Amino acid sequence: MKIISRSIRSGDVGVPAFGIKSKSTSTQRRSRGAFKMNCPILIVISLGWLLHAYTGSGGGVAEAAISNRASTSRSMSNVAQSAASASSSLTAPQPRFMSRGHTYRAVVGDTLVLPCQVENLGNFVLLWRRGTNVLTASNIMVTRDERVRLIDGYNLEISDLEPQDAGDYVCQISDKINRDQVHTVEILVPPSVRAIPTSGQLQARKGGPITLECKGSGNPVPSIYWTKKSGANKSTARIGDGPILTLEKLERQQAGVYQCTADNGVGDPVTVDMRLDVLYPPDIQVEKSWIHSGEGFEAKLVCIVYADPVATVSWYQNSFPIQSTDRRIMNSRGNRHTLNIRHIQQEDFGNYSCVADNSLGRSRKYMELSGRPGPAEFYSPKWGRSPDSYNLTWKIDSYPPLEEVRLLYRRVLMNDTYQQPGRWHDFILTPEHRPASEPLTHIMSYTIRNLHPGAYYEAIVQAKNRYGWNEVSDIFQFIVATNGQENPPEDAEVLASSKSRSNSGAAGSRSGFQLQSLLLHTGLLLALALSNCQIDRRRQGRG
Repeated sequence: MKIISRSIRSGDVGVPAFGIKSKSTSTQRRSRGAFKMNCPILIVISLGWLLHAYTGSGGGVAEAAISNRASTSRSMSNVAQSAASASSSLTAPQPRFMSRGHTYRAVVGDTLVLPCQVENLGNFVLLWRRGTNVLTASNIMVTRDERVRLIDGYNLEISDLEPQDAGDYVCQISDKINRDQVHTVEILVPPSVRAIPTSGQLQARKGGPITLECKGSGNPVPSIYWTKKSGANKSTARIGDGPILTLEKLERQQAGVYQCTADNGVGDPVTVDMRLDVLYPPDIQVEKSWIHSGEGFEAKLVCIVYADPVATVSWYQNSFPIQSTDRRIMNSRGNRHTLNIRHIQQEDFGNYSCVADNSLGRSRKYMELSGRPGPAEFYSPKWGRSPDSYNLTWKIDSYPPLEEVRLLYRRVLMNDTYQQPGRWHDFILTPEHRPASEPLTHIMSYTIRNLHPGAYYEAIVQAKNRYGWNEVSDIFQFIVATNGQENPPEDAEVLASSKSRSNSGAAGSRSGFQLQSLLLHTGLLLALALSNCQIDRRRQGRG
C-alpha cells in the first residue's frame, strides 16, 4: 500500500495524461482512451489508500479504547470477586437442587421414580408433598400408601400406578426461601371400549336405517373406527370413524358382525363385536332355471333361499305340492334347498317351483325339468383358415339320441357405423349314430362353403330329440380368411402399429441428436466470437 500511495503522489500512475498537450489529434485520442481505461483502477487504488490511512491512525485509538475497557472490567471483576469471597467467608453454603423438574408419562401398573437430589442440605428438612398432602419429611414416611417409598436418598418411588396418581409432586427444602422442585406425572391408560347396548345385538328391517354405537375410554382419549367381518371372519377395510355408525336403507347383504375398535397408542387396540340382523322377506335364487335329463337318469333342482327370520321351503310341480318319496328326496343345508329325483319317468318332466315363507312375506322361483336337448355350444375359432369355406364345430347334450339338427348362417356387412345382415341359409343335418359309451354329449361339425374372403358371418344351431326341439343357441360370429393371408387382420394391425411406433421413435432420436449437434456448434461459434472481440480490444488498447 505504501508503494502505491507514493506512486500516486509522484504522478507515476495515469498522471502524465493531465496538463500535457499532444502534437496530433490521434495521439490525443489515444491518451483519452488510456485515461478512460485507467479510471476504475485509480478509484480502487484511492479507496485502498484511504482505508490504509484510516487503519494506520484511527485503528490504534480503537485498540487503545478496547484495551482500557478490558482493564477496567478486569479491575471491576476483581473487586466483585473479592467482595464475594469476603461474603462467602462469613456465611455457610446454601442448599441447592442438583436435579430438575420434569413431566413424566407412565402406563397404569408401571413403577415410576421421581428424582430429588440436593447439595448442601445441612440441617434442613426435605419434604415431598402432593398438593396440601405431605408424603415424606426427611426420611420419615408420612403417607400411609404402601406403594410410595424413598429410594437412593430422597428419590420418590411410586409402584403399581393408578389413574388417580396423576398430578404435580413437589420436592421442597424447608428453609426460609422454601425452595421447591415440581414433577408433573401423567398416567397413560390403555384403551377400553363397550357396545351400546351391551348385548351387542341389533335388529332392523330391510330398507330402514340403523345406528351402531360404542364408547371408548383411556388416556389419551382413543380414536374409534368401524370395520365389518367377512365370511372368513376377517375384518374388511374401514367403513366409518367415530363412536356412531349409521347405515341408511339396509340391504340383506349388510347383515353380519361389525367391529368397533378403540386405539390411543398405549398398548394394543381393543375391539368389541356387534351383530346386526336385517329382517327381510325371503329372497330366492335358483342354481339352474333349466335342467336337462332323460328317462332312467337323475336330476337335481337347487334353490338358495335368503330370509330373516328363517323361511320354510316347499316344492311344487305344475302348482301341485310335492311329497317326499323314495324317488323324490328333499334336503336342506343352511340356505341351500335341493330336490333330487331318481329314475326319472315321463311324468317327471315339467315345471317345478320352490316357495319360501316367513313372517315378512313369501317368494317363489320356477325351474323346468326337460328331456329336450341342451343348447348348442360352439368350439370353432373366430378366424377361418380358408378364403372360401369355414369349418363350424359345436356340442349338444342330450340323453335320448338326436333326431335332427338345424344349422342357419348368414353374412353380415359391417363397418364402423352399422351392421347389415343378409338372409339366413338353412341346412338340416342328420346326426350320426352315437356309441353307447357316449350317453350324453353329441359333438358335430359342418363345413360351410362358397363364402366370401374376409367377410363376416354369424351362425345358430338348434337340435331335436324325441321330447322336442331345444332352445336356439346363442349367435356365433366368425370371419373368413382372405387370399394369401398369413396372420389374422387384428394381428396384422398390431404388427403394423408397433412397426410404425418403432420408426417414429427412431426418427425422434435422430432429430434429437441433430438438435444437440446444432446447439454444440452454435456454442463453439459464440465462444470463438467473444475471444476475437477480446483480442481486438487488447490490440486497440496497445495501439
